[in-house]
Amino acid sequence: MSLTVFSHADCLAHQPPDGHPERPERLEAALRGIDQIDRIDQHEAGEASREQLALAHGPNYLDNLDSLDQAGTRIALDADTHLGPGSVRAAKLAAGAICQAVEHCLLGDKQRGFAVIRPPGHHAEPAQAMGFCLYSTVAIAALHAVKAHSLKRVAVVDFDVHHGNGTEAVLAGAPGTLFISSHQSPLYPGTGRPEDPQADNVINASLPPESGSNEFRELWLEHLLPAIDAYRPELIIVSAGFDAHYLDPLAQLRLKDEDYYWIGEQLVKLANQHCQGRLAASLEGGYDLKGLENSVLAFGEALV
Repeated sequence: MSLTVFSHADCLAHQPPDGHPERPERLEAALRGIDQIDRIDQHEAGEASREQLALAHGPNYLDNLDSLDQAGTRIALDADTHLGPGSVRAAKLAAGAICQAVEHCLLGDKQRGFAVIRPPGHHAEPAQAMGFCLYSTVAIAALHAVKAHSLKRVAVVDFDVHHGNGTEAVLAGAPGTLFISSHQSPLYPGTGRPEDPQADNVINASLPPESGSNEFRELWLEHLLPAIDAYRPELIIVSAGFDAHYLDPLAQLRLKDEDYYWIGEQLVKLANQHCQGRLAASLEGGYDLKGLENSVLAFGEALV
């Protein structure tokens, strides 16, 4: 089994202000992890189409981002999310990469794809950029799989330390999709509490600060993996965030490299059982460079 990786050097061109945690060096660190994996097939990503982006975002939002991009200046969309020259192209490449990974799983002879890109996407809501994210990349890919390939059960799995509020906002109630997230709570963006009302196709599970490997694995083994199993997905798409790592500066979970191998291994088992091994992942968070490199390596090795 080989792993097909989609990335593009232009994802480095998105340049937030100095000192911002979502910096170009993140992509370089993730690719260093990828380079240590055997059986890698690397492809250059292409931009998502307007039609694909419109699966998650309205025309006014898309037009506004394009207009701001053409202005050629750096602006703050919110306190955390910045747009400058090259940002919109990088984000379109990020969304395109995971859509290509999905296509590769469904139409190619390779069962696993990994979009190693930036900026991340799971905080971007239908009409609002936030949390470093411009486009809701994984939600776009899931809806693309439903629309273009008539899939009836696409499981979107998010183990980033932050709740994927944007993915939930796009997919809540969307036919043919299931959204499952584990995340730290309390933590930004303050959503995803299991006790809050949720759509029937959304399952949120939270971990308190200082939770580590045992708590993470127990949560997935007892609650989230069985939910995926019961859903019998035709495709699994993963928001692969590595900021629950104990080295990460933005949160307080205590996962280790081997936990990312473990969750990758568990998801591959479900993919092999239900959807002919078809699993596509997209890089989300991870802000300590060494922790990110090692976590991507561990997760990627599980996929092959």
